[in-house]
Amino acid sequence: MARVCEICGKKPLIGNQVTTRGKAKYLGGVGTKITGITRRQFRPNLQRVRITTENGTHKTMRICTQCLRSGAVTKLVRQAPFKLPKQETSKS
Repeated sequence: MARVCEICGKKPLIGNQVTTRGKAKYLGGVGTKITGITRRQFRPNLQRVRITTENGTHKTMRICTQCLRSGAVTKLVRQAPFKLPKQETSKS
């Protein structure tokens, strides 16, 4: 199943592409007119991401950006973050 989010199931939706011409009235024109309506697809923004599953295994999935930003999945940590060495405080 291509172009489907594996977490939330978001998939392409069908809508209209509306073509207009003219200048809006609030900008000083006589108004905009619709010159054409054609069908189009609204596709989800899917990213291929390596994630860590609940049981600790790693898996590559196609996930929409909303699931990625909301924290629905945890990305695979390839390298531990840099940590400063602990400094000893000397009392004299």
